[in-house]
Amino acid sequence: MKVSIKNQQRLIKVNTAKTARLLRKLLRLLRLPQTDISILFVGDRRMRLLNAGYRGVDRTTDVLSFPQYAPDELKAHLKKRSQRPVTDHRASSVNPLPLGDIVINLHKAKQQAFENNLSFEEELRRLLIHGLLHLLGYDHEQGESAARRMHRKSRDLIAQLR
Repeated sequence: MKVSIKNQQRLIKVNTAKTARLLRKLLRLLRLPQTDISILFVGDRRMRLLNAGYRGVDRTTDVLSFPQYAPDELKAHLKKRSQRPVTDHRASSVNPLPLGDIVINLHKAKQQAFENNLSFEEELRRLLIHGLLHLLGYDHEQGESAARRMHRKSRDLIAQLR
């Protein structure tokens, strides 16, 4: 399992080692230990540019996800890996499945933590889970049922982390 983290803003300190441990734990909880994921921490200006460039929305946001695979493709890859013989450990560890990239706006995270009476770490955990679920095909913007499903999964993961 490879977790890559880059912090491209300077105003807010973040413990990248702790963040990597949290992501590894989340991936184990989701039964996705042989995967790669990339996290990028940015500020408002960079996030606004990314949001405008990729979503056509000219404002900042808290988290963006860039999945490596469409949901059906990801399911097919995961199913194929689960059918490998137990003795074939090398294939999954040598070739971890790339899930994609998550970009988190730490300035927005700090603001939202204050607004929601959460610690910065709690808000960061919430945003990591949110971004990770998007990489796995969950999408709250696809209707009420999809939003409830994503919210339920997020709540379950937060509870398992306690």
